[in-house]
Amino acid sequence: MPRFEPFRALRYAPDLVSRVTAPPYDVLSPSDRDALARRHPDNIVHIDLPLESDGPARYTMAAERLASWRSKGVLMIDETPSLTVYRMKFIDGRGRSRSTSGVIGALEVVDENAGGVLPHERTTPKAKTDRLDLTRATECNLSPVWGLSLGTGLTAALSEAGEPMGSVDVDGVVHSFERISDPFRIAHICDAISIHDVVIADGHHRYAISRTYRDELRSIGSPIASGAGLTMTYVAELVEDQLSVAAIHRLYDVPDMKAFESALREHFDILDCPPVTAKITDWMDSNDCLVFLRPDHDPVALRPRDASFTGVRDLDGSRLEHALRACNHEVRYQHGVEEISGFIRSRAADAAVLIRPVTVEEIRRTAREHELMPPKSTFFTPKILTGVALRPLSH
Repeated sequence: MPRFEPFRALRYAPDLVSRVTAPPYDVLSPSDRDALARRHPDNIVHIDLPLESDGPARYTMAAERLASWRSKGVLMIDETPSLTVYRMKFIDGRGRSRSTSGVIGALEVVDENAGGVLPHERTTPKAKTDRLDLTRATECNLSPVWGLSLGTGLTAALSEAGEPMGSVDVDGVVHSFERISDPFRIAHICDAISIHDVVIADGHHRYAISRTYRDELRSIGSPIASGAGLTMTYVAELVEDQLSVAAIHRLYDVPDMKAFESALREHFDILDCPPVTAKITDWMDSNDCLVFLRPDHDPVALRPRDASFTGVRDLDGSRLEHALRACNHEVRYQHGVEEISGFIRSRAADAAVLIRPVTVEEIRRTAREHELMPPKSTFFTPKILTGVALRPLSH
């Protein structure tokens, strides 16, 4: 089972948190990044998402800025190892009130297929040098991986409030943070996590980077290699009432649309569907359908034929992979119905298919049976903010 430990966190002052935290780097557009940078000169994006226009030197510049913030007291390090309780209150896409409690600590970096820390979906090829170069330069975990505990008891262990460390309202989601410094309570929380497998919900690539960096440091006998044996991770329980899982839809670039449509017709019944709005996924759930979109065409529903998917996972992503396996195409991934509609209206894709969210029970079953879903099967929301706590590998 994986180790989960407290660490001496670098933190902003609680009254500054609302102006200096940011969404994860990989969901920020250039305009988002610019807006956050203008909000406050010490916003975390200045370090976690350095400007590409600064070239290779941007990583060294980020490290120098981090050192400067520490020396000036913008970021202050905990006197003793601590955990950070992270709570979110929000209304999900279906209008339901949700409350989530998790904890930020240091999770063991395990070898691939070693068990203890499990992926839940296949990852797509992705350039890893940016995050690796930033980690090398700063010697710091800047943003947490998101893990889900397969055990029970973590939510109860987090029920008692800790020392308030600030809060922020981001688009109607209230994020609040508490520090836990009591050694007995820390041990209780860490035990609740360490006796069960942890599934990576978000941050597969960041976790893989942590493994690469750990191995690099071990190979040269670095004094911070032991610190790199763990990586900063937010862990919550894998329970239905705390998680909001959205779909990541499919965008297709298709050289032969006739062959592409023929492959879909071979495996799906084609039906009429209502106009595509943000609520279309409710209709899809009720009618057991996906939705196919093309520029200048009315949307149509795709209802899977059971006989066409014998032995295929009960996932829309798996069905599409199976149906299109012999058809020439390129696939991209995008969450948000409105965003997908925008791609189609602007002809930025030849076609799109809206899929249904994966259930929490299916995520649990996949993890327990050590299977993998297709790439980009789940989109966990709301996203965990960067800048709540930073984990230096040396003090």
